[in-house]
Amino acid sequence: MHSWCLLSTLAFISSAVAIPAASVSSSAPASSPTVPYASDDPNYPLWNDTSDITPEPIRGSLGATVIGPQNVALDLQNTDALAPPTTDAGDVQNFKWPFSLSHNRLQTGGWARQQNVESMAVATAIAGVDMRLEAGAIREMHWHNDGEWAYVLSGDLRVSCMTPEGQFYLADVGPGDLWYFPAGYPHSIQAKNTTADGAEFLLIFDSGSFSEDSTFLLTDWLAHIPKEVIAKNFQVEMSDFDHIPSRELYIFPSTPPPMNIESDMVIPNDTPLAYTYPLSQMNATNSSGGSYKVVDTRLFPASATVCAAEVVVEVGGMRELHWHPTEPEWTYFISGQARITVYASSSNAATFDFLPGDIAYIPPSYGHYIENTGNTPLKFLEIFKAAIFQDVSLNQWLALTPPELVKAHLGVDDATIAKFSKVKQEVVGPSH
Repeated sequence: MHSWCLLSTLAFISSAVAIPAASVSSSAPASSPTVPYASDDPNYPLWNDTSDITPEPIRGSLGATVIGPQNVALDLQNTDALAPPTTDAGDVQNFKWPFSLSHNRLQTGGWARQQNVESMAVATAIAGVDMRLEAGAIREMHWHNDGEWAYVLSGDLRVSCMTPEGQFYLADVGPGDLWYFPAGYPHSIQAKNTTADGAEFLLIFDSGSFSEDSTFLLTDWLAHIPKEVIAKNFQVEMSDFDHIPSRELYIFPSTPPPMNIESDMVIPNDTPLAYTYPLSQMNATNSSGGSYKVVDTRLFPASATVCAAEVVVEVGGMRELHWHPTEPEWTYFISGQARITVYASSSNAATFDFLPGDIAYIPPSYGHYIENTGNTPLKFLEIFKAAIFQDVSLNQWLALTPPELVKAHLGVDDATIAKFSKVKQEVVGPSH
């Protein structure tokens, strides 16, 4: 090759890949980008659910006013859907569902509302139920095809579970505590009367197609068995079952259980594993922007298919940019206001806003953050269909990667990389 041709080729390659003139150890970013630099335009939420405005789908020079019908209350709750950040792109499946839109099943003594794939198609691995029991009320004795994990939102309950070997477990749980019943294990739930209002709790099932209306119920089963067969099974007279219900009870009022749990036990607990866990008594791990508790089979061995993190994000903070390698995240918001952007690969990204009682579902490996966008602490649960909690921190990954490789990708300098954290932060505070 002629020398002038070689020099021209090298000059073209240098220009195309933006090789800096300085040595490879230089901390200065490339003088010209391979692609244009990302925009510095801010993409803050433009309003919230308490704003006294008529929201419009306008961000900067983009969009236009609404001149047709508008659900103002709903648009105020979903600023990043009506006026999304300019960083959103492509097509991402809806990953938000509010329990407020779930059809409620009202019973004498309580209610139940659910979310599954019928309401949010992306949520294929996990379903949830929000259930309320008045003091003394019972969620009748039953079992499922799927494992049941629960978090107590308010009040106190007495729960029971029996293993296939006939071992029995009875325990009390209160706000912030957990239980887990394996698939097929019969169990019961009853609200205590320690508070006038009874209890409310979140149920999680390790299948997105689970339906609370399709459980195996004690009363429903016996209502569909000839009474002479029932009598033969228990070796009693048919008349002894004259008062069994003609159809399922599901949720029904009853006398509260005795305060002394030992007096309620037929036999002492003899299961090899405890089916409840006192998460409320666990010390949280503090971080710069809040705190978190993680509970999986390392702490709660019975919970073989579901694990979780309880997270608190202080005002101005966020759950750091991260992803979960193999399992989807089912997120439930307890208090505060939040914003989530998910990155779904192939230039697809979407942002949604969340309030208490809302659910997010983030598929495996989708990059995301959860930001506190309100003026009070944000509290939520991250729930996974997994035995062990796992996440990957973007901050930690970049801090542990050879600096020259990071600079080649992001155009940052050594001083910036030195501020990255080699230790996973989980929750970070406001930027400096």
